[in-house]
Amino acid sequence: MDDKRYWVGFTLVKGIGAVRLRALLDYFGDAEKAWNASPVDMVSAGLGPRLAERVVQIKKSVDLSEYVARAEKDNIRILTWNDAEYPALLKEVDQPPPVLYLRGDVTAEDAWAVGIVGTRAVTPYGRQVTEELATVLAQNGVTVVSGLARGVDALAHNAALKAGGRTLAVLGSGVDRIYPPEHRQMAEKIALQGAVISDYAPGTTPDSANFPPRNRIISGLSLAVVVIEAGETSGALITAGFAADQGRDVFAVPGSIYAPQSKGANRLIANGARILLRPTDVLEALDLTRNVERREIRRAVPTDATEAAVLSLLGAESMHVDEVRARLGLPIEKISAALTMMELKGMVRQLNGMNYVALREDQAEYKISDPAVE
Repeated sequence: MDDKRYWVGFTLVKGIGAVRLRALLDYFGDAEKAWNASPVDMVSAGLGPRLAERVVQIKKSVDLSEYVARAEKDNIRILTWNDAEYPALLKEVDQPPPVLYLRGDVTAEDAWAVGIVGTRAVTPYGRQVTEELATVLAQNGVTVVSGLARGVDALAHNAALKAGGRTLAVLGSGVDRIYPPEHRQMAEKIALQGAVISDYAPGTTPDSANFPPRNRIISGLSLAVVVIEAGETSGALITAGFAADQGRDVFAVPGSIYAPQSKGANRLIANGARILLRPTDVLEALDLTRNVERREIRRAVPTDATEAAVLSLLGAESMHVDEVRARLGLPIEKISAALTMMELKGMVRQLNGMNYVALREDQAEYKISDPAVE
């Protein structure tokens, strides 16, 4: 049974996030049982009396079926940890958001993504760097991730759109409450060439407290984060901090030592961030120069029975190459060759330590009727 409405219910309870929801799921087995549990049982699961009471209040005040139906009517998609479409990169981070709301689509191509963040008070220099970087990334099949804010964020989204690329905008409000309001039209365009994403439920209004946490999603969706310009207290530095904690690369654009917009970026470089001197630095550092090649190979080369068998085995959870070999009973050389070709096609992605996940968006395209290995 599709129990997304119960996941949604828990997101409406202030104080229940990834850690507490995971504890409830582990204790009760699924979201529906957790939602329908008594307050006493919720406390036994470690929720705490006050939070258990908040769940009771939400149960009384919200019709979850109606809530989800209204979201669907408004073209808002709901993804949970259980969905194959849940972004694989984001799922890798510690405590990923249990529920994502989005307008648009997250696809297999978004596994190759770079975050671009920076000040709202962008200088002409920052504007030039932002537009050039976002354009180069988009032209090379790399998804641009940012936060739809004024300044660097908006410039990055717009440049990616103009270049015909994909872009993801992460909000500090519900996806039906675009902020700033003058970016509503931009958000509509992004939904057609990517997605507008939030872990805040529809109807959530913008609040200053919501924006620092959403930066964790920007970095979580990205292989690397580039800070264009940032003052000493800029939210972009929070995003860079999250990226470092998540094991993602952090790049910063050097600027004048006299410019307030460059103080934060310059300090990042002094503290070990990679220096960005040209747009292609990111592509080369992350081996993203092959992205266009990956797309061409994926379109040109058909799958074989080995690839089909591997793809049917892999999922959103990572699996080591040795386990793939053992479960399929094939020589390691054949498995390794298939995985290499599948990675080039964009069908799978390698994580750390020879672990692989399937990029589920492509499975339908490569599915064959007889997956038996010859």
